Amino acid sequence: MSVAYKPVIWNRTKLIYDLFLLVAVGGYLLVFLKLAPLLQPTGAAVTYPILKMRAFGSCAFLLLTIVLTLGPLARLDPRFLPLLYNRRHFGVVTALVAVTHAAAVLDWYYAFSPTPKLLGLFTANTSFDRIAGFPFEIFGVFALLILVVLAVTSHDFWLSFLTPPVWKTLHMTVYAAYGMIVLHVTLGPLVSGGNPALAFLAGGSLVLLVTLHLLAGRRELHSEQRFAASASQDGWTDFGDVRDIPEGRALIGAGAGGERIAVFRFKGRLSALSNVCSHQNGPVGEGKVVLGLVTCPWHGYQYRLEDGCSPAPFKERIRKYHVRLDGTRVLVNPEAVPLGTVIAPLEIAAAVAPSAPTHEART
Repeated sequence: MSVAYKPVIWNRTKLIYDLFLLVAVGGYLLVFLKLAPLLQPTGAAVTYPILKMRAFGSCAFLLLTIVLTLGPLARLDPRFLPLLYNRRHFGVVTALVAVTHAAAVLDWYYAFSPTPKLLGLFTANTSFDRIAGFPFEIFGVFALLILVVLAVTSHDFWLSFLTPPVWKTLHMTVYAAYGMIVLHVTLGPLVSGGNPALAFLAGGSLVLLVTLHLLAGRRELHSEQRFAASASQDGWTDFGDVRDIPEGRALIGAGAGGERIAVFRFKGRLSALSNVCSHQNGPVGEGKVVLGLVTCPWHGYQYRLEDGCSPAPFKERIRKYHVRLDGTRVLVNPEAVPLGTVIAPLEIAAAVAPSAPTHEART
């Protein structure tokens, strides 16, 4: 979290993340430029400018594929979460590589065009009436525009200015960009008569991406079914056993309305907060309590246990809920209290005892 907007709030983790990313991109480009000529059929020499545009183009596609797999991978295995935390850096690098690819294409194919390069790109091929000769470049152009817009608006200023729902909807168009790039890569060999290997690779990446999202979606569906099957007592939802909540961590469930709720255990007390971070709708309940503050695992936004408010000077807030214990069972009232309402954390020491009475959260 930061009081003022800065281009990048550098820390050791981000420096290592970005350094590894840049080294990986540079390594891929060098290997591609060295190995690609050796893999060409005899007598099918390819000039360096074409190798360069292919190197940057394939690299951009590979980066975008990885970016889109990070979300479902993190849902399937929390060990991928560190890669997810700075995914916006990954996206910006992807956009820069894609721009370099586009610049290389324009410089090679339209350097001596009698019309301006961009105009020549849109007017050189107008065979929209057949698949084999379809101007596949159009898909690449629109995909590039989306990636550039997402990179430019990736900063938290735009998140705040546009509001999280609008910002999130805008950035979901990355899937449209990916679909256009798949078409761009697939139709390219059909038009140029080149090696169809890229088309098969694009198809393989699409299958991988769809499979990961389906697996993550199935896991989420199982969670939803488990939440829906939770017992209810007088309008209170049974979230599970208090002994199953690790110290400083949360037990995640859902109320009757479907909103995810996280019940945190900290220093022998329970507090129930919304599982949705006000920053980017991150899963607060998958984070932990750091220095007495619930910390979202995505970008470190923090909230007080007693009222769901960020510490001063920050102004972010998330909803709070009443929680009580019935023996060792954690019960949550799914009706959120007004934002900023103070609910003292619930003592659990006596409740965990074998003959513990039921307690109710204090307001």
